[in-house]
Order: sequence, then C-alpha cells, then structure tokens
Amino acid sequence: MQMRSRQRGMGLFKMVFVFGSIALVATIGIKTFPLYANQLKVAKAVKSVASEGHVDPFTVQKGLERHWDIEDITFLDYRQVKIERSERGKVDLAYAYEARVHLFYNADLVLSFQGREPIDGAE
Repeated sequence: MQMRSRQRGMGLFKMVFVFGSIALVATIGIKTFPLYANQLKVAKAVKSVASEGHVDPFTVQKGLERHWDIEDITFLDYRQVKIERSERGKVDLAYAYEARVHLFYNADLVLSFQGREPIDGAE
C-alpha cells in the first residue's frame, strides 16, 4: 500500500466554508447596493438645489421636491432636508437618515447616512 505524499485539492469542509463566505458577501452586496445608489441620488439632488443659491425655505423645498420626483428617491423624505447654519457661519442644506434592509431570517442591516452641502452665495 502506497501513501500519498501530499493532499491535492480542497476538502469538503473548506469548500463549504469558502462558498458560504462568498454567498454571504454577495448577499450583503446585493442588498446594500440600492441603499448606496439612493444615497448618491440624495447627495446629487441636495448639491443641485444648494448650487441654485436660494435660502428661502419654500423655494428650497420645491426644488428638493422636484428632484425627489424626478430621481425617484426613497428612504428619505425631502422635508427632512433642513436649512442650518454651520460652525463657520455659512448656510447649509443638511440631512441625516437611517436606511434598513432585511438580509435574511431575522437579520436586518441598518446603514446611516448624513450630508451637508453649503448653499452658494448664502451668508
């Protein structure tokens, strides 16, 4: 009887572990992609409205509402974007929100996003 000098290939347990890890990472990536895509749309809309230079709350809200309708932004309502004064005395559009997505069984993933964009020409 001849003994093999070394083992070749992957064992069953190692293969299950590797594929399970890949499946977990892929599931998290697939589930969180829409949240990050939504955040990019929110940041783009807030930046666009801030670049218009309006400080009037009604005008800002109408601009945000228009962007929310066009971009189909979810997880954050345009009314939650506030006009605030920053530490340096500038006027900013600021937002902060949490987005929750169901992963599997009883596990949810909560991501928090926040942003601040200075309004052009506002003091």
